[in-house]
Amino acid sequence: MKQETDVIVIGAGHNGLTCAGYLAKAGLKVKMLEARSVVGGAAVTEEFHPGFRNSVYSYSVSLLHPQVITDLQLEQHGLEIMERPAGTLSLLDNDHLLLTRDDAQAQAEIARFSSRDAQRIAEFDNEIAEVAMALRALAIQAPPNFGGGWADAWTLVKAGNVFRKLSKQHQIVLAELMTKSLGDYLDAWFEGEALKGVLGLEGVIGNFAEPYQAGTAYVLLHHAFGEVKGKAGAWGIARGGMGAISESMASFARAQGVEIETDTPVQKIITEGGRARGVLTADGREITAKCVAANVHPQILLQKLLDEKMLEPPEQRRIEGYRSHSATFRMNVALSELPQFTSMAGRGEEHFMGAIEVSPSLQYIQNAYYDARQQGWAKKPVISMQVPSTQDKSLAPEGGHVASLFCQHFQRHLPDGRSWDEVKHEVADMIIGTIDNYAPNFKASVVGRQIKSPLDIERDLNMVGGDIFHGALHLDQFYSLRPLPGYADYKMPVDGVYLCGSGAHPGGGVSGLPGRNAAASIIRHSK
Repeated sequence: MKQETDVIVIGAGHNGLTCAGYLAKAGLKVKMLEARSVVGGAAVTEEFHPGFRNSVYSYSVSLLHPQVITDLQLEQHGLEIMERPAGTLSLLDNDHLLLTRDDAQAQAEIARFSSRDAQRIAEFDNEIAEVAMALRALAIQAPPNFGGGWADAWTLVKAGNVFRKLSKQHQIVLAELMTKSLGDYLDAWFEGEALKGVLGLEGVIGNFAEPYQAGTAYVLLHHAFGEVKGKAGAWGIARGGMGAISESMASFARAQGVEIETDTPVQKIITEGGRARGVLTADGREITAKCVAANVHPQILLQKLLDEKMLEPPEQRRIEGYRSHSATFRMNVALSELPQFTSMAGRGEEHFMGAIEVSPSLQYIQNAYYDARQQGWAKKPVISMQVPSTQDKSLAPEGGHVASLFCQHFQRHLPDGRSWDEVKHEVADMIIGTIDNYAPNFKASVVGRQIKSPLDIERDLNMVGGDIFHGALHLDQFYSLRPLPGYADYKMPVDGVYLCGSGAHPGGGVSGLPGRNAAASIIRHSK
């Protein structure tokens, strides 16, 4: 039995929900098909231990664009974002680096390690923020395509105008950030290993790379795009976990008439005469539509849902070689009490309302990378930790807490043919032991845990390589090259097929921008 609609959106992750919301708001009839039993993709909240709930995959809010929040009326549909009031606590051997939101405090803390670094940190922050703000203007529009027509030429002119507004010094900074390695960039600014270590963590979040790999400095900018409640570069949490973002988006979409169907995998996109005509679901239904928006990994779309022969041979080769490997290991732990960090004894609990990092130096990050390259996982992992229950009491029973552990570096494919299913509990023990070295009560306080290895992430979310960004954010997979040259404007090689997920510009993170931008392209071409 055939069904008809204007647009089919494959995948009800946050970008798919964003795309559907904008399309329906514009008056199009939209049907969403989600393979899992819940909407949200990586932005979901689950109870993982009796009485303990937390965000399962993505875990922090900053990149969610304020225009998306406004346009989709997310706050009216239940979304509440709370700014993290604390800054960053970096754990060191028998010491720490505590950077609060108080500039004077942060400067004094940095001066404990280097007076020169303390004098430079404000200038460094300002330069990153200035350039990041300029790039934000490019994040909300489709990039120009190689070999495109006048429309692409005009887009290129507008992009050039964004850069021309930067001062000469900031243009130089942008060029350095786009080409330099993270390590070389930070070494040119600072001498303190602790400061470089915690800043360097931003460059490897979801990025399987060593800190001295060319082009890695750019990721500093990607993570500085965001804002919370009008504060650029701030981070926050969603009350109720990241699933609250998806739930508010789904609520808006349904209010606009979007039909969302879960437990409905799509087997293939139906084409006729080089144009999309709809989809075939795994249960054998044909649903026809004028166009299809796919919130899936680019390789899933171009190699499985579509016939790869629709690509030219050079494009087939490029999509085969598309790098997708973020080497991420994700854990949630249920705690009977807060960690008692040895170096923070007697300092209160405010630091739990910020980020807690295990990334003491660039050398530490580099060692973690080389361990993973050779043995499958870091013996001393890079860890970013949050304890959202210190702000959101709904996540844990009274007296208990939940902690998010986002860990690098862990290869998708292990040596000697081993499977993550065999070793993930051993690795989880090692991660808990790493934190226990800084907080000796930590291991004993863990009453439950949820483990997501790179293989789990790939299986759960259909993210090739377990890549949370749907493909590495390196310069050859960025802007007009994302996901492939010639298809950066969300339109795919088959007429009527659009990519609306993180594999499209501006890339990964819970921003909603790939979905928003793809919807704008669909609306423009449907007129």
